[in-house]
Amino acid sequence: MTRASLDKQPHEVAAMFDDVAAKYDLTNDVLSLGQARLWRKAVARAVGARPGEKVLDLAAGTGTSSMPFVVDGAYVVPCDFSVGMLREGKKRNPWMLLTAGDATRLPFADGVFDAVTISFGLRNVQDTGAALREMLRVTRPGGRVVICEFSTPTWAPFRTVYTEYLMRALPPVARAVSSSPDAYVYLAESIRAWPDQPALAGLLQEAGWSKVAWRNLTGGVVALHRGTKAAG
Repeated sequence: MTRASLDKQPHEVAAMFDDVAAKYDLTNDVLSLGQARLWRKAVARAVGARPGEKVLDLAAGTGTSSMPFVVDGAYVVPCDFSVGMLREGKKRNPWMLLTAGDATRLPFADGVFDAVTISFGLRNVQDTGAALREMLRVTRPGGRVVICEFSTPTWAPFRTVYTEYLMRALPPVARAVSSSPDAYVYLAESIRAWPDQPALAGLLQEAGWSKVAWRNLTGGVVALHRGTKAAG
């Protein structure tokens, strides 16, 4: 396997995630210093899924990110373009309705979901704008989107430390715990290249989402962006 380049060729990124599927959740917990679980809880609160609602969880991987919505009583569709991740998820939870799909060409009808969410996956999509427009298309009028993604720390001294961690500490840690450390070098580079909070908010607005806002988590290491599909 060669490391996927930052032009994010879909087949390369999918293959990369296939390779890390077995240890993906464990590696995330280690590399995030345990913060990943707190971020998942924050996403669940932001989505606010109610019993009977239809929630599309994109870049769901093994389905770990979908579990809080199941607990809330929602009808959840975990979707990912890495078949390897989906296979791993099916081993763990055979009852889950795991679906293979590309975020830029979603295999769903218009307006069928009450909420669409994606955690740490939008950054790996080749065309961000196309994905945001597809999310809008499959959301019902009045429905909502929640995006959890790595972002730009707000405090400059911490931002410097964080960047050093990404590029120097993350690769050796990944080599120790991951089945495919090259994938995490790519992920570190993709985080550095990703738009900051206002820029992502602008992309959401350009795609047609309204009432766009964001909230920083862990000092801006991660940001939760939200938007609503206009009712009319």
